[in-house]
Amino acid sequence: MNLPLIEQQDYNTIDYTTNPLPKAEYTDCTFNNCNFENSDLSNITFLECDFIDCNFSNINVMHTSFNDVNFKGCKILGVQFQNCNTFLLTFKFSDCTLNLSSFYQLKINHTKFSKCIMHQVDFTETEAKSCEFKDCDLHLSTFDKTNLEYSEFTSAYNFNINPSLNQIKQASFSKENISGLLNSFNIKIKV
Repeated sequence: MNLPLIEQQDYNTIDYTTNPLPKAEYTDCTFNNCNFENSDLSNITFLECDFIDCNFSNINVMHTSFNDVNFKGCKILGVQFQNCNTFLLTFKFSDCTLNLSSFYQLKINHTKFSKCIMHQVDFTETEAKSCEFKDCDLHLSTFDKTNLEYSEFTSAYNFNINPSLNQIKQASFSKENISGLLNSFNIKIKV
């Protein structure tokens, strides 16, 4: 299916819940303060796009392409990223809320998460090598058979990662958050 190409457009304060975003290939576009809540963004391509202060709660991303896409200040609740197109999948999240979203079995190597609230996010069987979780709150997020090699967790908090069930070779942690690696062993850490 050949989609129309839309390049270098700015979209500001648009409510796509009542008027859906047209199926297209969006290249180098900026979406600012737009509401996509419960929208169907399936089969749309976003290439080098920026989403700033947008609401992506419960959107459908079946076969959606995110290639070099930046999310900043966005509300991204309950999004099943494992359904999107995995070809050239690359994105970055800054100051976002990603609660109840899922990256199940995805390859998201080198993804940067900065100052994100990520409660109950599913990283089960995700390949997340060399990812950065800078100042991220990972409360009740699931890491099970996850490859976190070379990833950066030194400023992350509220995570619970069992080293016996996940690959954490060369991952970085700080002495302040090391308890997140030991919770599963039911031991007490005294300072």
